[in-house]
This record gives sequence, C-alpha cells and structure tokens, in this order.
Amino acid sequence: MIGFELTQEQKQFQKLARDFVRERVIPVAARHDRDATYPADVVEAAFAVGLLNVGIPGAVGGAGLELLDEAIIGEEFGYGCMGIYTVLMASELGITPLLIAGSREQHEQFLAPLTRGPRLAAFALSEPNNGSDAAGLATKAEFDGDEIVITGTKTWISNGGIADFNVVFATFDPGLKHRGTVAVVVETDRPGFSSNQLHGKLGQRASPTYELVFDGVRVPASNMVGQRGEGFKIAMRTLDRTRVPVAAGSVGVMRRALDESARYARERQAFGGPIARFQAIQFKLANMKIALETARWQTYHAAWLADTGQPHAEAAAIAKAYASDSAFEATQEAINIFGGYGYMNEYPVEKLMRDVKLNQIYEGTNEIQRLVIARHVLE
Repeated sequence: MIGFELTQEQKQFQKLARDFVRERVIPVAARHDRDATYPADVVEAAFAVGLLNVGIPGAVGGAGLELLDEAIIGEEFGYGCMGIYTVLMASELGITPLLIAGSREQHEQFLAPLTRGPRLAAFALSEPNNGSDAAGLATKAEFDGDEIVITGTKTWISNGGIADFNVVFATFDPGLKHRGTVAVVVETDRPGFSSNQLHGKLGQRASPTYELVFDGVRVPASNMVGQRGEGFKIAMRTLDRTRVPVAAGSVGVMRRALDESARYARERQAFGGPIARFQAIQFKLANMKIALETARWQTYHAAWLADTGQPHAEAAAIAKAYASDSAFEATQEAINIFGGYGYMNEYPVEKLMRDVKLNQIYEGTNEIQRLVIARHVLE
C-alpha cells in the first residue's frame, strides 16, 4: 500500500514554516526585492525557530531533517518569496557536499558552527566562462605539502561573499577532465579571498549573488572533501539531491500564483459580474491546479527516493524541470488574469514571475535536466 499522508512531525514543520512565512517573509518580501537588500532579520528569525540549515545531522547539533522534510518546508518559503528562500536553500546546497562525502572531523569543524548562529554556507561551482560544463573547470587547485592553493574565479554564487565557507570545485589536472577535480572547503576569511556582489538581477533580488576571486588562497589539505579526483562526482551527486528543493520552491510559487489569481478573479468585476464566472478564467485556474498537484507529488517522490537510498537523479531532474517550467507558465497566466494590474508591482504576481524564472536556470538549466532524463531513457 502506498501512503500519501504526512507524518505528524512533517505537519508540524509545515505549519511552523507556513506561519513563519506569513508573519516574517511576506510582509517584507516586496521591500527586499525593491531595494535588493539581504534579509538579515529574516535569516536570524529563521535560525531562532529552527528553519535554517535544517539538513545538518543531529550528531553535530543540527535538526537532521530528511530531503522530504526540506521539500515540505521549501514549498512554504517559495510561496512567500523565492529570493528569501534561495538564501536558505543555497546554504543547504553548500553543506550538501559535506553531507555526501565529508568526514566526521569535517562535520565537527564546518557544520557544527552553523548550528550556533544565523550562519550560511555556499556552493562554488560555476565560473565566468563555464556554467553548465561542470567538468571544464578553470579554477586551479595546487597541492603544496600539507596545503592546497586555490586560484581562479567563480561567479553566480548565492551567499558566496557572506557565507562562513564556500565548497569550491577546482581542477588539479585539466588533462584528466572530470577525473582531475577536487572539492575543497574555503573559509571566507582566508587571505587572498575576495568577493564582489553582482547587481542588476531580474528577480530573486533578496538573495545576494557574488563573483568570488581566489588569489592563491591557501587552505589545509584536510579541507579537501572526499578524495582527490572526486570533485566532479561530488558536485553531480550534490545537484542530484538539491534539485528537489528547487522543485519544491517552484511548487510554492505556483500555489501562490493560484491563490492570488483565484482571489482576484472573485473580486474583479467585468461585464456585470466577477471574472471568475468566465470559462476562460476558470480554465487558467484549472490548469494551474493540475500542474501544481502534479509537480508536488513528483517532488515528493524524488525526495522519497533520495531519503530511502534509491537512485533519484532522473526523478529529481523531472521534478526540477517540470515544476519550474510549470511555475513560470503559471505566473504568466496569473499576470494575464490580473491584466494591466498584473504588470504593476502593486500586486505580487509580476514578482512571482521574475523570481521563478531563475528556477529554470540554476542548479542545472532545464535543458541540462532534459539531457539527464534522456540519458536515463536511452540507458
């Protein structure tokens, strides 16, 4: 028998996140978007109630939540503000390589401090001339005795300049391609590290995005995550897992688009009555609902596969691609329902569209997701 009921603990986390988003996220989302400011107060409040870095294991003081739990929470934050959610989600992304391949000592050294305050991690893979080609890294890692020297530039790194550390992916032998890569924890207070915040983003403006420069940054060799040559594998395993929270956030955006659209359709008067009575509007709402429910269950399925130790790369790619594509379409339809008002920032639907566009791009573009899916089909 297949069960679809959330556990009592999951329902509690869902309620906690839903109440938090209603009280602390939605009231400030438009301001942080307009001013492109980091929501420090929201991050501090999220830490205080246990909604920050929830995947850190209980052995080092964390909540130790599973991926399905994270997806349930992520939908609620996506509903409130995808930009603010990305701050939290990007930190979970940053700790995931350590969860996958880190040692117990590394968990104590790098993860435990994140449980003691509103601190963040980051994941540094993309480069200025290298986005989807994750095996073609230009950032160099040189082994010098008991140290690793990192030189290069990363870009589009969420949290990168304000995190306690970045997990940096670099090459020690370009000739070996993906087999010549490493994953290294680089603390942001290391000499030679600098960051520049990127400005002018279409959406998700509450999430600070950085270019990172590593000018001969030296770290202990013990900061290497996993073994030499495993960097690419660790990066791919990380993304296979963290595409699920991106899908969950997209589900949240869809739910918000549907709620806003249904509310407006009941209130807006045209041709002698509310526009909700028109079949054209009803069909738009119905299509949103179909996509919402389908995306949610695919997201839950991918999370369940990961939590039970089963292969989940294909399911996560399907969830990420379908949910983010459907969410972008739903936000466009929401704007159509609102008409001219939907084009103005007086209502939240234009922000929903701008924010969720990035969900189709980061953590592997949806074109990359389709390559992943096709490879599984052909195999």
